[in-house]
Amino acid sequence: MTSLPSILGGLDPTSDRAVFRQIADQLREAIDRGRFKEGEKLPSEAELVEHYGVSRMTVRNSFSILQGEGLVHAEHGKGVFVRPRPPVRRLASDRFARRHREQGKSAFIVEADAAGSHPKVDSLEVKEEKASQDISTRLGSVRRVLARRRRYLLDGRPVEFATSYLPLDIARGTPIAEPNPGPGGIYARLEELGHQLDHFEEEIRARMPSPAEVKTLQLASGVPVIHLIRTAFDTSGRAVEVCDTVMAADAYVLSYQLPAT
Repeated sequence: MTSLPSILGGLDPTSDRAVFRQIADQLREAIDRGRFKEGEKLPSEAELVEHYGVSRMTVRNSFSILQGEGLVHAEHGKGVFVRPRPPVRRLASDRFARRHREQGKSAFIVEADAAGSHPKVDSLEVKEEKASQDISTRLGSVRRVLARRRRYLLDGRPVEFATSYLPLDIARGTPIAEPNPGPGGIYARLEELGHQLDHFEEEIRARMPSPAEVKTLQLASGVPVIHLIRTAFDTSGRAVEVCDTVMAADAYVLSYQLPAT
């Protein structure tokens, strides 16, 4: 590792900013400038104590700030490491292109392939259930739906979980109701059933996760989630699926292409 004086500055005794915050500021700047790379271990508590001439508790408070911002994570007995940047670019204008379905690929697999990551789906559940008021409204006042719940992993790390809701008159008794709907996923099956997809509408917001979401996605402290609700429409204008998705915000970059006119 390069010597700390060449990476980190000293403290400003005239500043009214708390010492632990000054240290956090310097570590954050070093991370932002790439002086500490993704996955790299930060200087130890002992090294920072010696460099700054402060107590261990002061250094720990600095680390806590960075952990709360989602910049670093601690591994017991090993140290504090820079968290990887988002590995997956979610290109909204391309992810549901028909050519992917014709190749037998779902959107998640396409994105994982582009990121050079290994995709996996676990915690799969498929069942019929009563539609919530919101889902019913989005699907045109249906009373019951087929719900498909699944969690997505990249290289063994949970990055999102999603529930798709489909009207029973479309999905019941079809491959969509099977755990594995086949190549291209449920959108390919919908089109085979005569519901050619026309467009999608998405609502996106960022928020802090619930305790259950922290557990499901194994989120580090301070990492928010992206909550996305997508409705798929066929060429007749009918809503044929609503997908409620929660994503780890540190796992994705959302990329959009917008027309100029």
